[in-house]
Amino acid sequence: MGTVSRVTGSVESGEKVVADGFGVGQSDVSEPTGRRFEDRIVGSSESNRRLVAQATIAARSDLPVLISGIPGSDKEGLARAIHTWGAKGERSLEVLNCAAIPEALQGRELFGCSEGVYPAIPGEYAGAFQRAAGTSLVLHDIDALRPEVLNAVQEAVASRRFQREGESQSRTLDPRIIATSTENADFLGELAHHAIALTPLADRAEDVLPLAAHYLRAFCEEASVDPVGFTADARAFLEEEVWAGDVAELRSRIREAVLLAGDGTVSAEALLLARDEVPSFKEAKRAFESRYVSGLLRRCGGNISRAARLAKKDRKDFYDVIRRTGIDPQDFRK
Repeated sequence: MGTVSRVTGSVESGEKVVADGFGVGQSDVSEPTGRRFEDRIVGSSESNRRLVAQATIAARSDLPVLISGIPGSDKEGLARAIHTWGAKGERSLEVLNCAAIPEALQGRELFGCSEGVYPAIPGEYAGAFQRAAGTSLVLHDIDALRPEVLNAVQEAVASRRFQREGESQSRTLDPRIIATSTENADFLGELAHHAIALTPLADRAEDVLPLAAHYLRAFCEEASVDPVGFTADARAFLEEEVWAGDVAELRSRIREAVLLAGDGTVSAEALLLARDEVPSFKEAKRAFESRYVSGLLRRCGGNISRAARLAKKDRKDFYDVIRRTGIDPQDFRK
């Protein structure tokens, strides 16, 4: 069993690798590390540049990988990229969503079983460990497993052996294991492995526009629309949004916005209406005012009188709008 150590630079075999930041897709700012465009890491942040190197190291080894991150951070996408970059990348990937398995059947789905173990489900069953022989097995949301099943998975990964339920003879655990977790749970303990923690999109704002450009290209192609781009207010909207749903929310919003825009040019209004819950007219008006005021103050260096003249409003009336939005002009003064 190798020594586990937390590192962020180059690593040797048997060490734990810690990385942050993520987005999979094609981007002009990404390095061409994957075999396919969709298996590239997108983003201009330092954390994504580190991730390119660290994910590549994980792909080149046979050690298990644990990927942690908040819901929506596309952990499964990174798992697929690591598989594709590795020696088994030409083979189909086996993915098991642990959170979707009924608790009573978790052992059966993972390890398999012999005939008669489950009277209500006759016949023997090849579990994920057996089905994924010769390729990689992604155990998505592994922290959803019952403690006793999780312990059995730990033992199987450590010994490279597993037993089907109802059998006494063990089998070789052949697949390369890649697990994902939302709890940052270190279920592999002291076992040598790669651990990759994904930084939330809200904490790496410089990656939003490269990711948005990638998704715009992809969804315009899907909708048979020529991608034109984002309007200036749409770019400001993308950078100012919190993205609590992380990469998944950004992807979903842009997909819907492309359908709303129609001509390939995406506006802030299209992004605003692309939410699961459409905002009220009052909320949409308030959001527009905030973007409008921010844009004017940024252009005028925080000078309220100049911004009011550009807006063709009385200075006092414009100041009332600023106060209503809660924006501080001092933030825009150089």
